[in-house]
Order: sequence, then C-alpha cells, then structure tokens
Amino acid sequence: QVRLVESGGGLVQAGGSLRLSCAASGRAFSDYHMGWFRQAPGKEREFVATISWNGRSTLYADSVKGRFTISRDNAKNTVFLQMDNLNTEDTAVYFCAAGRNVYTRKSSREYDYWGQGMQVTVSS
Repeated sequence: QVRLVESGGGLVQAGGSLRLSCAASGRAFSDYHMGWFRQAPGKEREFVATISWNGRSTLYADSVKGRFTISRDNAKNTVFLQMDNLNTEDTAVYFCAAGRNVYTRKSSREYDYWGQGMQVTVSS
C-alpha cells in the first residue's frame, strides 16, 4: 500500500504560480512512477504530467508543456508540480498518483494509488 497526500493547492490569479506537493508513505517510493492528473467540473480526469521512478524521464500534456514542471525527491518521498503562468483553464481538482507497471504513463488506469485530490482555482 502507498498513501499519497497532496498539499499546496489554493486560489491564485491568472499569470501566477503554485507549487503542489505529494508526500508518499508506505512501500518504497522510488519503485513507483508518479503522475499528476486533474479533473475540472463536468469533465473527465485528464493527464497532466508524469515522472519516472528515477526522475530521469518526464512527460507533459500539451496544455501544460512549458508552464508546468514535475520533479521528485526520493529521499523525501515527495513529488512536486511547479505550475507557472496559470490560466483559468487550469482550474481543477489535482490528484497525484503512483504506479509501478505503467506503459504509456499517461493513462489513469495504469496507476495503482491515488491521493485524495486538491482544489486549484485560477481567477481571471
């Protein structure tokens, strides 16, 4: 079992920045690929970013590429999502997720453990 707890969400103006954190406990954190997903009201959960178990490989959704940066600190069992130049379309509940046997790394079905979710609201 892996328990994931997100923090760092909140309200920010368009053009601003937020840094999300996701702290993991339980099984070896460094065994897992980590991902961030988000879900806006009335929409399906969508992929945002993912990072490999060793931090050497990252992938981003086209909508956040160049604005968001995913990173991890395996010594602290934490994954981060730095979000810059936010816009109102980034408003959503953000989830972190952990998965071991992932293939595309962009599908939510490939992840085994999920955090409870955290609201990010970007005002215009």
